[in-house]
Amino acid sequence: MKNIKDFDLADLQEELVAVGEKKFRAEQIFKWLYVDKVMSFDEMTNLSLDLRNKLKENYTICNYKILKKQESSDGTKKYLFDVLDGNAIETVLMQYHHGKTICVSSQIGCKMGCKFCASTGIKFERNLTPGEIVEQILAVEQDIGDKISNVVFMGIGEPLDNYDNVIKAIRILNNQKGLNIGARHISVSTSGLVPRIYDLANENIQCTLSISLHATTDEKRSSMMPVNNRYNITELMKACKDYIKITNKRISFEYALAKDNNDNLNDAKQLVNLLKGMLCHVNLIPINKIENGQYSKSTNENIIKFRDYLNDNGIVATIRRELGSDIDAACGQLRRKNLKN
Repeated sequence: MKNIKDFDLADLQEELVAVGEKKFRAEQIFKWLYVDKVMSFDEMTNLSLDLRNKLKENYTICNYKILKKQESSDGTKKYLFDVLDGNAIETVLMQYHHGKTICVSSQIGCKMGCKFCASTGIKFERNLTPGEIVEQILAVEQDIGDKISNVVFMGIGEPLDNYDNVIKAIRILNNQKGLNIGARHISVSTSGLVPRIYDLANENIQCTLSISLHATTDEKRSSMMPVNNRYNITELMKACKDYIKITNKRISFEYALAKDNNDNLNDAKQLVNLLKGMLCHVNLIPINKIENGQYSKSTNENIIKFRDYLNDNGIVATIRRELGSDIDAACGQLRRKNLKN
């Protein structure tokens, strides 16, 4: 049976019209799912019994079960969810002064093979559907009894490698008749799938694009991120500049600082040269040490020097606040640990 959360409002309207129902019923169902957040069709009490039975016969409501939950001393919560087919995904809730931010997964496993990521080594199984992505937000909201204000697609998987489902999930999240999370409060991260960056530029969705850069030369970036062998830095930078021209939106560049690898002042100078003149922001990330990983966290002194050099030379840079360091903070670690047990 189909997962009813896989449909955005327009698709749900088509589904209902196709079975002889009125279009407005889709809005009622949408409200039940995303405003009232019901767990069953029986709770949709303003629908006729006949329609509720029809829905039960043809659709499921995807309700995740929490397999494991870890809570950090800083309030960060990491969830391992059962996606109801024998697989598990990770979702992280982070507390900031501006609200609650959720980091969602877009795939079960990942194909990208980034050397510093704990998702590397987790076999790619499949893409998550739009409803499976959205359910991460709903399941966390149900657990905490509060609303999520910001969504980042930076969990397990490459979001732009699951492009159509991620875009549909964003449209469901953004719909004013549903969860109503503003597009400017949604961020999509990519390791650099250049053709999809152009696709996203033309979607007319006001979400934030984050680029996982992490190095300023092809040699160094390819050693960290195999995707660079497919789309090198020159191609990636051209796509980013074109994205900014098309959307007039700032890009956020993620740069994970690894000790004795990409964290010295020469790297900072090269990064300034690469990004000069672009409408952008650099998010410096103290890298998480992962099991069997070859990279370790840069020193605090180097991280601060790196940030200050960028800021002094016209590139806005901030250091990402470290959250959840006491609960397997790196994406993929909880799932890897669970698979071993």
